[in-house]
Amino acid sequence: MKVCELGEFGLIERLSEMIASQSRKPAFSDNRLLIGIGDDAAAWKSDSLIQLVTTDSLIEDIHFTLETATWEEIGWKSLAVNLSDIAGMGGLPRYALVSLGLPGDTEVDDITALYGGMIEISGEYEVAIIGGDTVSAPRVVINITVLGDNGSPDGPILTRSAALPGDVIAVTGTLGAAAGGFEMFRSDLSLGPEAAASLREACLRPHPRVTEGRILVENGIKAAMDISDGLVADLDHICRMSGVGARVEVDRVPVSSAVKECFPDRTLEFALSGGEDYELLFTAIPGNIDRVKAAASCPVNIIGDVIAGDIHKTILVDNTGSHVSLPGTGWDHFRTGRSQK
Repeated sequence: MKVCELGEFGLIERLSEMIASQSRKPAFSDNRLLIGIGDDAAAWKSDSLIQLVTTDSLIEDIHFTLETATWEEIGWKSLAVNLSDIAGMGGLPRYALVSLGLPGDTEVDDITALYGGMIEISGEYEVAIIGGDTVSAPRVVINITVLGDNGSPDGPILTRSAALPGDVIAVTGTLGAAAGGFEMFRSDLSLGPEAAASLREACLRPHPRVTEGRILVENGIKAAMDISDGLVADLDHICRMSGVGARVEVDRVPVSSAVKECFPDRTLEFALSGGEDYELLFTAIPGNIDRVKAAASCPVNIIGDVIAGDIHKTILVDNTGSHVSLPGTGWDHFRTGRSQK
């Protein structure tokens, strides 16, 4: 079987099972490890804090192309996607390690521009870039590891496995703009300057919801993750890990105004399965959601509820309760045939 047949999440599940079977052996047991493979970040307990670590890779002509993105934008986004994982755990990012694979004919000025984008976002989120590695490669490969923590001794973290039947489902911000930006680049569309700038920003300079992740923790939220693969695909992750189902009312999903303006026939497709929104998806009792709404500086919208059942997936309905088919499938690195062009 090829990885494209098994799919990204099938491959992760298989490797997780192999690692779990090894870690159950006495020589590999570690009572400090709280969360391994499967969440936005791994977590372990130190003497006083829960430590978090996440890593991500961006590959030229797969995740980005220099035809549409500047080196500064690539640098910003490559660090942003990792910071968003820490945000999805309700943590605070602290340190970053940057490893680069570069063709030998890459211009030095281009790499300094790449680092300029990383340094800009690291300053905004108070993250220190502390090292890394550089090797020769046939195309540009950027791998970043970010370390963080839960911010206070014995403080909680957010996980994908804590959703309960009766919870409501909510998201920060609006969805679909990154997918709209991707489509703008892919189809070389000429859009109005304000909408084009909004879609470009969402696609290439996302702003991780670190502050909002902390607000979730402070207001009793337990189940959350960031939206990177698409709303439905990521909610399915929460369903599987929590052993629950989910019902989403598609008319309540907040869609980017630029997407509504430029892609009126594809708003649901982009919002439900476009991916790379880097907003926070979370579940909780209604009272806790109300407190989050009061504390957050961004919009927070309830879009559905968590339900009991044996089918651990997301059901889409309209405002009459009729089922809605999912337009698109969400991002899967081995099954989704798209590159950032």
